[in-house]
Amino acid sequence: MSPEFTLTVGELRDVVRVAVLHDGPEIVGFFPFERHPMGIGKPVAAGLTDAQGLVYVKDLEIDPRRLIKACGLAVYEFDHLVSGQPLTNCRHEKHPSPIIDLRDGWERYTETLRRHSGKTYKSTLAKSRKLQREAGPMRHDYATTDLAPLRTLLGWKTDQYRRTGRTDRFAHQWIVELVERLLATQSESFAGVLDMVYVDDRPVAGHFGLRTRTTLAGWFPAYDTHFAKYSPGLIHHLAMAERAAESGIAIIDMGRGQKEYKDKLKNGELEVAEGRVARVGAAAGVHWMMRVPVRKTRATVMANPLLLKTADKALKTYGRLRTVLQG
Repeated sequence: MSPEFTLTVGELRDVVRVAVLHDGPEIVGFFPFERHPMGIGKPVAAGLTDAQGLVYVKDLEIDPRRLIKACGLAVYEFDHLVSGQPLTNCRHEKHPSPIIDLRDGWERYTETLRRHSGKTYKSTLAKSRKLQREAGPMRHDYATTDLAPLRTLLGWKTDQYRRTGRTDRFAHQWIVELVERLLATQSESFAGVLDMVYVDDRPVAGHFGLRTRTTLAGWFPAYDTHFAKYSPGLIHHLAMAERAAESGIAIIDMGRGQKEYKDKLKNGELEVAEGRVARVGAAAGVHWMMRVPVRKTRATVMANPLLLKTADKALKTYGRLRTVLQG
């Protein structure tokens, strides 16, 4: 949703476009998208972004099908469309996106955490003290622009993807280059934010995300599995939230998806939509057959704790086998 992000992705992918919306002589909105074969439209950097849609003036009314037609699209598919977008309708599936709400300050957030996740909060602080007793003093580098810790973090993330049977996003060189370019992008309204927790100068956990003036978008958290017994991810997230609050961040958006650490840390939720806008035609029909049943099946699994646990276990088993076979 930030122009810096779209411009950077556009430097790496020639499918990126931005439609400019006019009301007479006035510019009233921008619609960033990717145009793929057969007129299939997707959000910029689809699969990576947690906030998708138009940037527009308040109370803008548009015809979504007319918009995608003007953009040369048969279909526009999304999975993290920001709530309230003119592209949304009642048939689109809505999903919660958990947040750490810091608008009332760090102290108020920790008070809320003590009331609703008191056991988690206390045990995380205790594990942090134990980690420092057993491994050495801790320090936290927030908003560093050094490439070395970024590469350490991406290595952890690659290991996590493989270990859990997921697709390794960093096997795509353009994504690695995108993250590096975003880390180098530092302005008042937008920046890549890398922060790392160290113990005795050894990196333990970290995160790379994107910030606007008031929001930090969670993107790639990871940790060194050698320290897993200390819950380094939770230790890091609390440290990151405190420093983010000090720097003026009001909301940390952890992104759509059910994760245990998100449930433990959240104190609010945003809403995003998943679905598509389509024109009548053969391309839209083919897209429906290829994508919609799969999406609905995935949504069913994600909504059922037993199915989700079974699927997660199967993916992790696959990940272990893949790691063994790859040596």
